[in-house]
Amino acid sequence: MNTSFKTIVISDVHLGAKGAKAKEIARFLKQYRCENLILNGDIIDGWQLKKSGSWKRKHTRFFNRVLKMIENHQTNVFYLRGNHDDFLDQILPLQIGKLHIQNDLVYESNGKKYFVTHGDVFDSITTNLRWIAYLGDVGYTFLLWLNRVVNYYRFKAGLPYFSLSQYIKGKVKKAVSYIDDYESELAKMAKAKGCDGIICGHIHKAENRMIEGIHYLNSGDWVETMSALAEDHQGNWQLIYYREINFKSLYLPAQTTEDEAWPKENLIPLRKVSFEQNPDELNPPSIRF
Repeated sequence: MNTSFKTIVISDVHLGAKGAKAKEIARFLKQYRCENLILNGDIIDGWQLKKSGSWKRKHTRFFNRVLKMIENHQTNVFYLRGNHDDFLDQILPLQIGKLHIQNDLVYESNGKKYFVTHGDVFDSITTNLRWIAYLGDVGYTFLLWLNRVVNYYRFKAGLPYFSLSQYIKGKVKKAVSYIDDYESELAKMAKAKGCDGIICGHIHKAENRMIEGIHYLNSGDWVETMSALAEDHQGNWQLIYYREINFKSLYLPAQTTEDEAWPKENLIPLRKVSFEQNPDELNPPSIRF
C-alpha cells in the first residue's frame, strides 16, 4: 500500500463538535507522507464552539500532527477557510513558514490546474441568510445525535456502521437535487477559471468523477465518512476511506533519509489499529433539552 503521496486533501473535520473524529484523523495522518497537505475548510467548527461544543486535548493533537509533518517532512500546509471556520476572515491571508492560511487556491500538478475551495461559495444560504444556515446546523447536529443512538444498538446487535444522514440525503429529493446542483455548478466554476478540475468539500459527500470534462473531487468529511483525497506522484487521484485501510499492511522506514531507498530489511510494520467505535461512542447517548 502506498504511504507516500504528492498531495493529501482533507476537509470538514469540525474540531470542537461532538461528532469530530480527531483521534482517527491524527492516526490517519501519522501513516502517510506528502509534499502538500490541503486542509480544505471547516477544520475547526467555530459555530459549535460558540454553542455547546468544547475543545479537547485530542483536538490539539491533530494540529500537533500537522506541525510534525511540517517539521519532519517539510510538508507544505494550506489551510483554506470554510463556512464553519469563518473566524479566519480576521487574519486572511497569512503565511508562517510552510503554513498558508487563505480563502482558496489554484493547484497545478502534472500539467493540470485545479481550483481548490471549500465549496460554500456556491451555497447562497450560508453566505446571505446566515440564520437559516445556523438552523440547518442545529438539524444536522440532532441527526448526528440520532445516528449515534441508532449505531449504538446496531453495534450491540453485531451490525455494521450505518450513516443515517447519508441515507436521508439519498432519499430526500431536495437534498439529492441540491447535491447535483452543487457539483455541476462547481464544475462550471472550475471551467470558467480555466481549470481542469475542482477540489472541494462542504457537503460531506466524497466523490471522484468527471462532470462535462471537468474532474470533480470532493474529499468528504471526518464526522461520518472519514475520507481523504490523495494524489500520487504521477498525478492520479484517489479517495482513501479510513474504515477500509488495512493498517497491518502499512510500513514505515526504520531509519532513512530522503534520498535513500527503503530497503525491505529496514521496514518495520505498524501496530494494528482497531476499527471499532471509540469507547466513548459506545455509551448510550444522553438526551439534553
